[in-house]
Order: sequence, then C-alpha cells, then structure tokens
Amino acid sequence: MSSLKIKKLRDVTIILPAINETFSFEETVEIILQECSKEDIKELIAVVCKKTTKESLASIYKMQRRCEQDGYTFLILWQKRPFAGGAVRDAIDIASGSHLIMMSTDLETDPHIVSKLIETEKKNPGDITTASRWLQKSNFVGYDRKKYFLNFCFQKIFSLYYGVNLTDMTYAFRIFPTKLMKRIQWEELKHPFYLETALKPIRLGIPFHEIPAKWTARQEGESQNSFLQTFAYVIPALRIRFYSKKSILR
Repeated sequence: MSSLKIKKLRDVTIILPAINETFSFEETVEIILQECSKEDIKELIAVVCKKTTKESLASIYKMQRRCEQDGYTFLILWQKRPFAGGAVRDAIDIASGSHLIMMSTDLETDPHIVSKLIETEKKNPGDITTASRWLQKSNFVGYDRKKYFLNFCFQKIFSLYYGVNLTDMTYAFRIFPTKLMKRIQWEELKHPFYLETALKPIRLGIPFHEIPAKWTARQEGESQNSFLQTFAYVIPALRIRFYSKKSILR
C-alpha cells in the first residue's frame, strides 16, 4: 500500500475542533474562505464538546451563517469520543470530501497554509501533505524552550527510528486522502493521535510531502497540550514501529 490509487483531489473536508476559540476561530475560517477556491471546499466541520464555551459557540454559529450565506456547507458536530484525538476521529467518520485537512482553530496552525496544502496535494492525491515547522529557521514564535528542545530531539530520533526523511511528525496540520483515514484502525484519543496520523501511514508506505509553516503561540484561551503530555507521544511511537500493515487497517 505504498500509495492509494486516487487520481484526483475532488474536494476537501476541513476539520475545525473548538473549545475556547472565538476571534481565532473566526479568523481561521475567514482566511480559508478568502484564499481557497470554493470548488475545492466540500465542507467545514466544527467539532464541539461539553467544554466548548458559550463564547466559542457564538463564534461558530456566526461563521456557520457566514458560510451558508456564501453557499458553503458548514456542519457542527458534537463529539462522542473523548479528548482531542476523539474529536478528530468523530469528524473523520462523517467526512465526505475526497480529502480532509486536520488543523486547529487557535491560529497555531496558520490558515494561510491551507490553500498551499490543497495545491500540493492536488499534485500527489494518493499521498499525504504535511506542514513542517522545521523546514525553515525561525518558524517557532512563542514556543516553550523546553518543548522546543524536546520537539527537536523527538523529530530527529524518530525519523531515524522509522527510516523516513521527515522533519515534523507531531504537527497536527495535514491533508490526507479520506479513504485512507477511514480505513486505518485508530487507537489514540488524546494528543498522541496527531502523531499516530503520521506513523501508521508511514508504516503503510504512504509517501509524505512537507511544506514549511510557521507556528505562533495562541492569543486566547489555554492550550490543551501541556508540557507533561509531550512524553505521552513516546510509547505509541515505540509501539507502532512494529505493527504489521494488516493490523493497521480495518
């Protein structure tokens, strides 16, 4: 399964989890609408939960009206699985675009990169295109120094461990063939799910393409990914390396 037999990127589902984002959510959606071709967008899915604030919901409903007025499909999904990874997994289950984009809505994933992800994926529709914070210098703004050092070491060690030439395996900002995402047996529910979305396709032999992206610390709310949670990535990374291709697929 070195590459999927997908000849064309038809349209894209964009997954937008939200807990406490307001103006960040609105800016994310506005930039996507302004910079992406309407024909490329199948749907936007805002994923919410019990922890999503009233202010964040107000921004989501505002952007839903904005999208629907311009003829876009905007869905609000109340997640059933717990945690950050569970939210994305729920959205994958209902995604109907030929491809899907995983990102955040706190502006730590630069929405200006979305159109570039789509254009790159159009050239390689059976592969995965991922944003990387390490392809260029000075792409981290406001990043914790301890996490920065650990992130650098992690990328180097596990790219060697998996035998790939990737610079950023943990950044939750990628575009995938939806068919692939629905076929994989996902396990993680918390933030290590984002790493899992790189490691299992790597084990399946799916090619990756990286494009540079800048990471900027969120300007509102608190991050759901603490420093201690960084270490939770290690065990799945060690374990998945020895999975057979058959065991990864449904």
